[in-house]
Amino acid sequence: MPDSQPRRPDDHAADTTGGPESPALTLCGARLADGRVVDVRVCGGRIEAVGTAGSLTAPGARLDLRGHLLLPAPAEPHTHSDTALTADIDGPASQHPEDIQRRATEAALLQLGHGATALRSHVRIGDVQGLAALEAVLQARRSLRGLADLTPVAVPRLLTGVAGAGNLAMLRDAVKMGAAAVGGCPDLDPDPSGYVEAVLEVAAEHGCPVDLHTDGDDPVRLARFAALAGGMRQRVTIGPCAGLSRLPREAAAGVAARLAASGVGVVCLPQGSCCGAEHRGPAPVRLLREAGVRVAAGSGALRDLANPVGRGDPLEAAFLLASQDGLRPGDAYAAVSAEARHAMGLPEVRVEAGFPAELLAVRGEGLAGALSLAYSRIVVHRGRVVARTSAVREYCDSETGGGPGLPRQGRPESTGGP
Repeated sequence: MPDSQPRRPDDHAADTTGGPESPALTLCGARLADGRVVDVRVCGGRIEAVGTAGSLTAPGARLDLRGHLLLPAPAEPHTHSDTALTADIDGPASQHPEDIQRRATEAALLQLGHGATALRSHVRIGDVQGLAALEAVLQARRSLRGLADLTPVAVPRLLTGVAGAGNLAMLRDAVKMGAAAVGGCPDLDPDPSGYVEAVLEVAAEHGCPVDLHTDGDDPVRLARFAALAGGMRQRVTIGPCAGLSRLPREAAAGVAARLAASGVGVVCLPQGSCCGAEHRGPAPVRLLREAGVRVAAGSGALRDLANPVGRGDPLEAAFLLASQDGLRPGDAYAAVSAEARHAMGLPEVRVEAGFPAELLAVRGEGLAGALSLAYSRIVVHRGRVVARTSAVREYCDSETGGGPGLPRQGRPESTGGP
């Protein structure tokens, strides 16, 4: 008998972008984070049933996941598709729409291979390029349909005064074009509070989420922002907030309490900086969590000038939260999965019947091991296997001393004798 019966999850903010209907698929013999070994049947983009290993015998495709840990797929709440993969380019990176679309698509596929089936990309608008970069990322989004969900955030540079008037109008146009959220970096505007007020006004007009870049080193400014955001019905997120770590603990704790009371979430970047961030370093994750702030983790820059070695790997972000910030493996993984999806306004995912079939299988026995050695991965998006990464570790044959060719895996079979 199945261990869980189909039911609808509580979060009704289901993705409505559509996609190819997936046939039934049974994931066999997977281990869950709680230690159970189960079969999971998925169909039509949702989990149909979860039962003890061997109990789900309906006909259809089957995938052997023995030796794998099955988890809710991570999501990427903070990336920069328009500047990704530009660190090795001599001179300024091409801003031609076709080049931006190619980079955005390749970056999304790299992160999909790591397990992120949903990505939020902060895209610059205004200045000379206008809305060209946003249109390119929207084209990339369409080309990725059925593989991963890529949603752009419109990011203007200035919004106040005469210089910002055109960008403010462009921000409204960006939402009409398809930007999923509005954001930007108020720290770079001559009037940071005015910038925030303008973004919140556009968000209220169009009913869209807010996702702002800020270093978070000014407690007065953050307190005012929290007060403004407290009246918003839309989801409000800020990050990477590395500057909070440089404040006196009492001041940082006071800001964290105000953010929690206002329902403002924080996306930290454990793997490094991102475009528009002046300072490197992590946000005070434990302090924020203790205050009741919902903290998600993103990747930030993916091999651009802000972080030429950025990997865009959610499991690496979780590893760093566990190894450097002292979070338990389950809490660290939640920051790149459940909390990341919440920050992005996506429906909750659990390995239970009725929930979206957004899953990641990692070879390993437990979550701590998966964060440490997550080499082989199988990614399921909307009930379909959309990416596989396989790793084979090989050792030289100690009896022969190795040779010029590839080393063999394991030891050769004995031919007799001791």
